[in-house]
Parts: sequence; C-alpha cells; structure tokens
Amino acid sequence: MKHLWLGLLLLASPAFATVDAYDYDAFWLWSGVVPQPVLKQARTLYILQGQINSTRRHPERGVQFIAQGMSVPRIRQGQVWVVYRAHTLRWPEPVYTKLLGQVQRWKTAGNPVVGIQIDFDARTQYLHEYADFLKDLRQRLPKDLRLSITGLMDWSSNADPAAIAQLKGVVDEVVVQTYQGRHSIPDYAAYLPRMNRLGLPFKIGLIQGGDWQEPEYLKESEWFGGYVVFLQNP
Repeated sequence: MKHLWLGLLLLASPAFATVDAYDYDAFWLWSGVVPQPVLKQARTLYILQGQINSTRRHPERGVQFIAQGMSVPRIRQGQVWVVYRAHTLRWPEPVYTKLLGQVQRWKTAGNPVVGIQIDFDARTQYLHEYADFLKDLRQRLPKDLRLSITGLMDWSSNADPAAIAQLKGVVDEVVVQTYQGRHSIPDYAAYLPRMNRLGLPFKIGLIQGGDWQEPEYLKESEWFGGYVVFLQNP
C-alpha cells in the first residue's frame, strides 16, 4: 500500500524540467559569464553594460555609474537590449549622460539596438516611485528606443493597481523573474496565473539549469511575449 500511495503521489506531482538554453532564443548575457555556443541561435540579447550604485559607505562619492560587461561588439542580426543594473533611482545628470552616450556608441557601431532595460528590484510598496522614475527616463530616451524593465512576481498579486497603471504607455515590456540568485524560486507557479492582471506586455525570465514547467495558459495570454534565459557559468 505504501508503494501504491507513493506512485500516485508521483503521478499527481508536476513534472518539472531543467531549463535547457537550447530550447530558447532570447538570453541575458551578464558580466563574468562566458559566452556559450547557444548564443549562435539567439534572436534577442539583453546585454549588461553597467551598474548604477549608491555609495552609502562613502557619501561624498554619491551615485556612481560603473561600466560593466563586454566591449562594444558588432552584432548584425536579431535584437539587442542594452541592460543597466540599478541599485538606486536617484540618478544625477552625469549618469544619464554616460548611459545614453554608451547606448549611442552601440548603435553607431551598427548593432541592432532596439532599447534599454533597467534591472531594478522595485519593492511592490514603492512601485509608485519607480513609475515616476521610469516616466522621466522615458522622456530622456530617443524616440526610436524602447524601454524594458525586469519585474518581481508579486507585482501581479500585491501591487497597487494605480501604480501598475502608471507603467502603461511608459514601458514596452516587463520581464518577470522566476529566479533569485542562481536558482528558480520554488513557488513561482503560484504567481504566474495572475500575470494578466498587470495589463502590460510581459515575458518570463528563467535561469539556465533551473526548474521550469510551462503552463498552458501562458500561451493563451494576449500579453505574453515569450521567455528570456539568464545564462550562467557551469
């Protein structure tokens, strides 16, 4: 009887699979991650190019823009999003100048840059502040550049609808992260059914080698735009 119950439990449990990068065509390429052969099939790349840090230990230094990632390459196909990891939203003017100048260099080199992505862990209760920041950034961007952001899964459940509404018409997509650090978040499946509540174009961010079971309802969502895989070193 014990073996029968164990068998029934296994049949009822969801079959999680390991995220194989070769099943996808959109990737994050982060600083310190060695390029992999799978990049040859990439149609969309999100490439880290800098961090904006608040130097709390040294207030006299203020907010710093730290260039990171690969030097400007020559990519001739697909789409490129230039990514910036932000640890603060209080950007002085020199940060905007450096960021926009860097993006322009990528475009001048002939790369198919379609926009920038801001990777910032905006806590749900402070989403109004993040929306104000993004509105200002949107106005600073050239008209031909789109704006992407990463998002937390609990936005769909706990965010103030008014704060979410402020993002509409400002950001072109939200890439919702189903991982933390280098591992998948165990209860990610509990949040995904609510993603349509955002009313925003969204993609799902996966971690290479992580756990993932693709829900059928995602494909039926009018807002769902596919997946982005965060590549990591073995």
